[in-house]
Amino acid sequence: MKKPENCHLDLKSKVRRIPEFKGVVFWDITPLLKDKECFKQSIRLLADHYRGKDIDVIVSNEARGFIVGAALAYELGVGFVPVRKKGKLPFKCVDLTYKKEYECDTIEVHEDAIEKGQKVLLIDDLLATGGTIKANIALVEKLGGEVVGIGFLIELRYLDGRKTIGEKYETFSIIQYANTDG
Repeated sequence: MKKPENCHLDLKSKVRRIPEFKGVVFWDITPLLKDKECFKQSIRLLADHYRGKDIDVIVSNEARGFIVGAALAYELGVGFVPVRKKGKLPFKCVDLTYKKEYECDTIEVHEDAIEKGQKVLLIDDLLATGGTIKANIALVEKLGGEVVGIGFLIELRYLDGRKTIGEKYETFSIIQYANTDG
């Protein structure tokens, strides 16, 4: 049986809540990704929001961010730049260490991944406290890129990540949770 084309009302039901994973509530997007119509609709909703905006490249953090970011870059016809954990990229890199909810992490990007003045859209699967995306912003700006927007598949509003990001950047999400119960 074919699912309805407009399954965006059902996207939230396709996200699995795992109450205790490494000390946090984990919002698992793999059921949504497995459902071809809902995955397609997720990318379409993000693309429709950013279509027609001046974007040169999408930057996404590993690992789930890659899935959303690469698909969106393809849909919008723009380039894609991966941000990886330190030691995973083969060329000369620029790195940044930052504090996450439960540990410190170091991310890096190739030093030639973003050209000075390029318009960059940051995309990730989930906005929690905002630490990871704030580090991505810093990397992009260190390389001379201009962040023109930040988008997420899911936003955990109860963790107030937008406050960490700040009002300087336009932030958009397609699924929001007001509390840990969804």
